[in-house]
Amino acid sequence: MINNTLSLGIQGIQDGMAGMENTARKIARGGVDGPQGSAEGAGNLAEPLIEMTLYERSVEASAQVVKTADETLGTLLDIRA
Repeated sequence: MINNTLSLGIQGIQDGMAGMENTARKIARGGVDGPQGSAEGAGNLAEPLIEMTLYERSVEASAQVVKTADETLGTLLDIRA
């Protein structure tokens, strides 16, 4: 059970980091994702910045899951020893 929790936390961190990387690319391009000359994505950085914040929070939450699972495992090992 602890191993599964650790795996889920690590997977959450990896997914969040991948999302942050993709969002950083959008920001670097200036938010231009639509056809050239269209207003669809031109200069609109609000959405990628919000996404970046959401991915950041996701990584923080997943890191907390990993930390809690690690602490629980440490406690169980201390009790068993």
